[in-house]
Amino acid sequence: MPTPSSPPATTCSTVWTTSDRPSLMPKSSRGPVVPTILASIGLLYFWADWLAFQQLSLTLHWSGFGLGLAGAVWWLERARKMQRVMRLLAFSLCFFPIWLFLVFALNEMGGDEPWGTLRSYSAKGGIFLAFLIGLAWLTWFVERQSRIFQLVRLKKAEGASRVGPLQAMHSSVALPESGSRVWDPFDMDAWYYGRKRQKLRQSVSVTFGYLVFFLLVVFLLLQLSGCRELYEMPAGGGEQKPNQPVVKVQKVIKKKIIFNPLSKVIAKVPPIEEIKLQLMEITKHAYTVGYGKGAGAGFAGGTNRGKVRFIRLEYSGGDWDQGIDADLNMLVQYNLRTQHKIAERPETRKIIQLKNFPVGKSPPIVYMTGQKNISLGKTETDVLREYLTDKHGMLFADNGGSAHWGNQFKSLMNRVLPNVSYIRVPLDHPIHRIPFPIPFLPYVAPHGGTDALAWVVNGRIVAYYHPGDIGDAWADDHAGVPAQIWEACYQLGTNVIFYGHTEYSKWLEARKKSD
Repeated sequence: MPTPSSPPATTCSTVWTTSDRPSLMPKSSRGPVVPTILASIGLLYFWADWLAFQQLSLTLHWSGFGLGLAGAVWWLERARKMQRVMRLLAFSLCFFPIWLFLVFALNEMGGDEPWGTLRSYSAKGGIFLAFLIGLAWLTWFVERQSRIFQLVRLKKAEGASRVGPLQAMHSSVALPESGSRVWDPFDMDAWYYGRKRQKLRQSVSVTFGYLVFFLLVVFLLLQLSGCRELYEMPAGGGEQKPNQPVVKVQKVIKKKIIFNPLSKVIAKVPPIEEIKLQLMEITKHAYTVGYGKGAGAGFAGGTNRGKVRFIRLEYSGGDWDQGIDADLNMLVQYNLRTQHKIAERPETRKIIQLKNFPVGKSPPIVYMTGQKNISLGKTETDVLREYLTDKHGMLFADNGGSAHWGNQFKSLMNRVLPNVSYIRVPLDHPIHRIPFPIPFLPYVAPHGGTDALAWVVNGRIVAYYHPGDIGDAWADDHAGVPAQIWEACYQLGTNVIFYGHTEYSKWLEARKKSD
């Protein structure tokens, strides 16, 4: 009688060996892999360009991210027929083009609510989900490789049949050969994990390493997005000529009321008097405020997504943020008077950050004010010089309350432009005439004189100095000055901002022609 066969010993049956590991990807899915990899590289290029460089047009960005979204949808449909691991991998990878398209689309919808909030939550939530996806797949891969290493050693070791999977997951069950050192971090028997609780130490080490790597990648991406900023003006055009002032016409009309004495209507006859009527005729824009050819109010050198922004400079030594709440008022007033698209809020930048803007995508004009000291190092001075000359920028300086600050600013400009002396800006200069004719230089108080000063390079004002605290007139209470004064201050602020953008647009158009 044959003896009954003994039951098979407990082994790590849930672990496959290197010889019998199944292929994760079916043959039907291997064909599109290479085109998908190439398309992914292209998507990364579009993403980097949109994030930092902005060399491609908005249409190409929409096309690139749209194709990435279409490819993700195609793979999601195809992955339904794949085995579980491959299906999960496809779902994980398709998350990224969908996420990028969502953030890009919300960004292009503008910063107004609710798009700005949705964009912020989508970006932050996507980063968090990307972290979890990467951590999950790293954990799966490390566990898979670690168990394979263990099984290979178990086959060579005695007593392998008495080792269960739970024991193998807790700690090493088959040490490497005596005298050999394992360096592979995916092998729990690596010498730096020790000889006790290797699995725990491996998990902690790999997780910590992944966390550091992920934070480093995020930091580099933030640096990439922050190392190159872009400024784009609103697209459009218009004719450069002074806006017509408001015309008030007064007429005195004598009215005579005649009643029929034979009428049965009883009425109280008012005394004959002179009735003074005031009629106001407001001359509307006979042209579109802007420069060059193009539809709508804007500049020929601008883009469809461009906006006029108000950027205040931060500097050391003084009170650069004096009256900062008034910046928004000036920005809004500029929009009302020109109909140009504007940013949702004003901004501030350190002088050194002007270096982050590339040539052709720099702010046409920046603003600074204060009443104390101005302390700039050599590097900041060089960056400011590069901005004013090479990048064709303009500096709008407003004396916020002392003759000392005016002297500080003049000393600064002597270092920035040592070969350029300031001149007084006459009232018939275009900066005082377009789009609003300024009959006098308005100011709250003459802290640094009564004349506007300018530093001119190649016929262009690169620095405009206002001596009388124009920013105070932009505040909510207008510093208590009469309406005639603060209205003129708004007009002058509009003129200076408009001048900076116009000159910048001319320069961009000239560069396009030369190219």
